[in-house]
Amino acid sequence: MCDDYIGQGQAAGQGAASNLSRREFAVLGTAAALAGCTGGVAAASDNGDLRERMVEITTTDGVADAFFVHPVKGAHPGIVMWPDIAGLREAKKVMARRLAAAGYAVLCVNQYYRGGPAPVMESFSEFRTPEGQAKIKPLREALTAAAITRDAAAYVGFLDGDAAVDKARGIGSNGYCMGGPFTVRTAAAVPGRVGAAASLHGGGLVTDATDSPHRLLAATKASYLFAVARNDDAQDPTVKDKLRAAADTAKRPAEIEVYAADHGWCVPDSPAYDPTEADRAWQRMLALFGKL
Repeated sequence: MCDDYIGQGQAAGQGAASNLSRREFAVLGTAAALAGCTGGVAAASDNGDLRERMVEITTTDGVADAFFVHPVKGAHPGIVMWPDIAGLREAKKVMARRLAAAGYAVLCVNQYYRGGPAPVMESFSEFRTPEGQAKIKPLREALTAAAITRDAAAYVGFLDGDAAVDKARGIGSNGYCMGGPFTVRTAAAVPGRVGAAASLHGGGLVTDATDSPHRLLAATKASYLFAVARNDDAQDPTVKDKLRAAADTAKRPAEIEVYAADHGWCVPDSPAYDPTEADRAWQRMLALFGKL
């Protein structure tokens, strides 16, 4: 999980994003958004190539807020995007815009909606403080396996009800850090619709619980990308092997690889951000979603 590696990225000298000012991060965000598209990305609603808005989704447990962004024209495969432990914030909106510019209708959710609307944190660095961790703790504890499954079904339902989503194609899910295992639960929540799931430096994919994500693969119809951080692998090298065994037993296609980067490497405001390895994982995720 994200909080298992607080400070490690900085100690290893990784991550140009760890000490960015708000203005510098805005510049980084614009560059990252533009990197994955042709002709630029619109940052404002109904302006340019993308349309974006905050939406509200009724779930069993309340009303969830989420950031929804998609190309202005046409219908596209839907994606449920699960943020890392710091939640829905500007860094995640940047990432959602980049994916939308590649031709997807992306719903980046506020997994902490039970505690209030996003942003709960303005940046990953805020989570790294004692105050930030204390703030997140009760919100994180509310995210039981059952709660995530209920939420995932509601998010897929929202996508299927929007004209920007191509219902003839499958839905995908991607998740970062704590959001990694949520992608598997999304695939299990609506197996008839979710055809691809990408876990980027996900934690908690293999546990002793009877409903551990790796034990759910057989209940899904999805293909998978499990991009593993090298320090996660060093902490428990058996996880990748158990994922492989579970995927093979379930007969689910799964790409499982340990990347040459540390936990959090795909997220621009993480201290472990590694643009080279992040781009490599991005390309593998696009290859996965391209089959939807």
